[in-house]
Amino acid sequence: MADGSTQGMTHDRFTEARTVFEGHLASGQDIGASFCATLEGETVVDLWGGFADAEKTRAWERDTIVNVYSTTKTMTALTALLVADRGDLDFDAPVAKYWPEFAANGKADVKVSHLMAHSAGLSGWKEPITNDDLYDWEKATSLLAAQAPYWEPGTEPGYHALTQGYLVGEVIRRVTGRSLGTVFREEIAGPLGADFHIGLPASEDHRVADLIPPPRGAAIADGPAQSELQANMSNNPGIDVMATRTRGWRGAEIPAAGGTGNARSVAEIHAILANGGVAKGKRFLSEAGCRKALELQIEGTDLILGGPARFGLGFGLAGGAVPLPNPNSMFWGGYGGSLVIIDMDARTTFAYAMNKMAGTTTGDMRAFALAMAMWSGLGG
Repeated sequence: MADGSTQGMTHDRFTEARTVFEGHLASGQDIGASFCATLEGETVVDLWGGFADAEKTRAWERDTIVNVYSTTKTMTALTALLVADRGDLDFDAPVAKYWPEFAANGKADVKVSHLMAHSAGLSGWKEPITNDDLYDWEKATSLLAAQAPYWEPGTEPGYHALTQGYLVGEVIRRVTGRSLGTVFREEIAGPLGADFHIGLPASEDHRVADLIPPPRGAAIADGPAQSELQANMSNNPGIDVMATRTRGWRGAEIPAAGGTGNARSVAEIHAILANGGVAKGKRFLSEAGCRKALELQIEGTDLILGGPARFGLGFGLAGGAVPLPNPNSMFWGGYGGSLVIIDMDARTTFAYAMNKMAGTTTGDMRAFALAMAMWSGLGG
């Protein structure tokens, strides 16, 4: 349909989610968006609607995909959990066990778990870099391997907005001999038939919605006076939303921010974690391997985000910046508003992906209103 109306399905218990979703499109809070939820491994809500561009010339279709910025980190974390569950990666081991060059400049004792939990002290690059350098895996990773941490690793959280993907991704590459995007595609997205890509083939460009930047004054770099660390993360390199419309960005593997997918792919992939390692009848991880993600690694005021943080292995945990009703829950979101919530107690996942960006890195009221509608249905 070319009129941008809401399409998809909603189980009866969750019709409120459709009402909320349609309301966001009608009010202009959303231009184009998708929302999906799974329960006990079954997809119970799958909605999409609106338009894939600001000019409203392209309808948001069932297979429309969009850059979800840091929601990509959850896919990177899941890939690391998978490799660890096989016994090929030890989160408690020093990074240098797998990546010897990383030991430089006092980092010999930095653990893989520090990379996963944003506590490695490598929240940005000390050397000036450009957006094009993000497409150069060797440069991005070797600069991080060579530099000293900004703070003592393991002592405080500080969001590794772009660097986390290169750090975890290089460990995965050293362990498996394959890039993070390749392992993710071959062992998670491919077997599930899930439409999420860390490194998007050019053949899929026609399906990508245009991200619409936050209003002036609401972008990450426009916040109140920034600390040196915050300024480094925001400005080296600066975040250029328009880069997400280029082949260079889409095709590169940027495992902390460059993933392209939709709510369906995000919710159905993370059903693996919500359902003890099984999705669509296939076992990907052991239940214990899934629950590793819930192990609290660090908590405190995040040096970059400035708010309360509780990080497990790759995810934000309940009790941090986002209120979650069940304790065995985790989440992360992307710049602009995308979000995924994984609740192991309720065995459910909720995911939201959109193109109209707000100035947020951990979800905004659009995603939370949809989540609250789902929780309401679950309680009924």
